Amino acid sequence: MAGGIPTSVSNGDVDVGADNQRTYQVVVAATRDMGIGKDGKLPWRLPSDLKFFKELTMTTSDPGKKNAVVMGRKTWESIPPKYRPLPGRLNVVLTRSGNFDIVTAEDVVTCGNIPSALKLLAESPNSLSIERVFIIGGGQILRETLNAPQCAAIHITEIETSIECDTFIPTIDFSVFQPWYSSLLLVENNIQYSFVSYVRVRSSPIEAHASRRKDSNKFEVERFTFLPKMIFERHDEYMYLKLVDEIISSGTQKDDRTGTGTLSKFGCQMRFNLRRSFPLLTTKRVFWRGVVEELLWFISGSTNAKVLQEKGVNIWDGNASRDYLDRIGLSDREEGDLGPIYGFQWRHFGARYTNMHADYTGQGFDQLLDVIDKIKNRPDDRRIILSAWNPSDLNLMALPPCHMFAQFYVANGELSCQMYQRSADIGLGVPFNVASYALLTYMIAQVCGLTPGEFIHIIGDAHVYKTHIMPLKEQLQKLPKPFAILKINPEKKDIDSFVAADFELLGYNPHQKLEMKMAV
Repeated sequence: MAGGIPTSVSNGDVDVGADNQRTYQVVVAATRDMGIGKDGKLPWRLPSDLKFFKELTMTTSDPGKKNAVVMGRKTWESIPPKYRPLPGRLNVVLTRSGNFDIVTAEDVVTCGNIPSALKLLAESPNSLSIERVFIIGGGQILRETLNAPQCAAIHITEIETSIECDTFIPTIDFSVFQPWYSSLLLVENNIQYSFVSYVRVRSSPIEAHASRRKDSNKFEVERFTFLPKMIFERHDEYMYLKLVDEIISSGTQKDDRTGTGTLSKFGCQMRFNLRRSFPLLTTKRVFWRGVVEELLWFISGSTNAKVLQEKGVNIWDGNASRDYLDRIGLSDREEGDLGPIYGFQWRHFGARYTNMHADYTGQGFDQLLDVIDKIKNRPDDRRIILSAWNPSDLNLMALPPCHMFAQFYVANGELSCQMYQRSADIGLGVPFNVASYALLTYMIAQVCGLTPGEFIHIIGDAHVYKTHIMPLKEQLQKLPKPFAILKINPEKKDIDSFVAADFELLGYNPHQKLEMKMAV
């Protein structure tokens, strides 16, 4: 290993409040309108959900400890007698009835209310023997605990299919909770659902409001190692970190056109779920404004690097400099003129390129509008393609396309994108590329009346420049934080109408920036 990726988790909810109560995590299955039951029963049958619940609430990091499950009396009674108490866990049953008859068992205790249960679990011997505390129902208990200050995480099976319920719980307070992990959409017994874990990132809505003020300091997000390992390691950012680690540990040494030298692997894939959060990496700060401005620049069809320079975005400066253009044989090209690169191919494929100042309106084939037209009118088409790779124009480009080919896919009202990248600078470029194509998918989805689904990133030559190895090793020691939430101006329905102010990134609190110099 190249120093390894830190994925260890703590031995549970060690936080204890001023009133000497344990923090806890809620586990629940609910419909979109937060329905959880009908006639005192679960109105769905999902064996995979039961399996997930068992694994989540039973698994511990320390084999010498167990978890506690806290439930109301009706929830206890709804469990078939042969499964009571839930094995391998301390069952804490809440009841105010002095006449409640419960079978005496080693793994069962009763308490009068939530505060007394949490206090009991914070005291010896439970403070030493109980790793995590899970609140599992029923309705009244969940209404009391779901958004309470001591709720550290919410693990919810989100039922997408419309099902009638008569028992409901409050909606999750997204001013203080952000998604940590979301599964793909699953189907079982004709019911669509997904597993989602939310973590508390702010102590209260008041703090959330303060953190949005531009004159306030960034709120400090705690480490999230209290999460069960099976949830903690499902954060999408670990795909990227594991790829970095693999390349540094066992990549093939290769020369490259810049003379820097690389470690390389061939044929890699990452999948990012776009349904509830935005994949802007958190183990280092990614230049979000640059992502937005560059993509809008691509969409405009511009090939003029000076347009970005004027906005303080200098990511193309190295490939647009006089020295570089002369070095690659484009000495007749004006400085800043990158040739028929991405934006030109997206909007004017096949047109004859002259220079960055020419008006190409109506020339060539507009692939981007064709993509949008097919998504709207022929969503099952298997030819919804956006290509920047035009062999006849490669010798005119300052840099042949690295992210060269994207295919879009529509299913269940969602838009997904799979992008092929022939050459990927893993340290410097890939975090930017992931965010750029995720943003493009969000934008096209909104224009077409869909919601974002997945971004799948396929990489040919995935390489780490030798000059990036040390900062990447430093990055590998960072633990991910929750991905941010992206809000887009809902009024924008034309792909050419977007401006930078239409995008609001909420809850992005990454680790510090890491310096890596681009190899040119």
